[in-house]
Amino acid sequence: MLNRPDIDVLLKRNEEHCEKHKGDALCLRIVAVADLPTRFGTFQIVAFFNNKDGKEHVALVHGDICDSTDVPVRLHSECLTGDALGSLRCDCRDQLIIAMKKVSAMDKGIILYLRQEGRGIGLLNKIKAYQLQDGGMDTVEANRALGFGDDERDYAVAAEMLRALTVKSIKLLTNNPNKMQQLEKHGINITGRIPVLIEPNEFNRDYLDTKRRKAGHMLDDLLNGTVKGEKSSRE
Repeated sequence: MLNRPDIDVLLKRNEEHCEKHKGDALCLRIVAVADLPTRFGTFQIVAFFNNKDGKEHVALVHGDICDSTDVPVRLHSECLTGDALGSLRCDCRDQLIIAMKKVSAMDKGIILYLRQEGRGIGLLNKIKAYQLQDGGMDTVEANRALGFGDDERDYAVAAEMLRALTVKSIKLLTNNPNKMQQLEKHGINITGRIPVLIEPNEFNRDYLDTKRRKAGHMLDDLLNGTVKGEKSSRE
């Protein structure tokens, strides 16, 4: 875990970095660090403030990640319906829980919880997209019908959070090649990928298949039954 001297160094480096990047440059300021025991393991929660749009993001940190290489990292975009309400339409809650369990079982790791609800279109538009999906559209078609791209998320914020945490290189927990490409575009050194495969349920199988076919998610072996995913959580 981060000790008090580690935290003080992080805060000092972050303050100096943000002072150098005043004005139009994106800067994620660390505003607080606290212990966070959970049912899935013990973490420290690091709170960030985005100087560009005022959004608040958090990182769950396990182990000594400062100036470390090959740190396991999960990027998790906010999903109220899945994370908090237990929706079975997506695999978001299960991916978050599995990521927390995996990271807490490792020597070190980070989960970035990003305020990018509905792949960046916001909660209300996500519910509108659900309504269109109830009428027969898939998740990509619904986004486009509402005037959005397939995925409106921007991972520049995630890259800045990792830099603020002084991480040198990461192993990304993901099935999504776009996350890897965006992080690399923003200067993050990715040395490996760790799949996060969740066993589909009757409500999200089509959703997962759309992510595979239209967004390039690496789910072929899961959906054709070659490999088994981890069981969906009901916790």
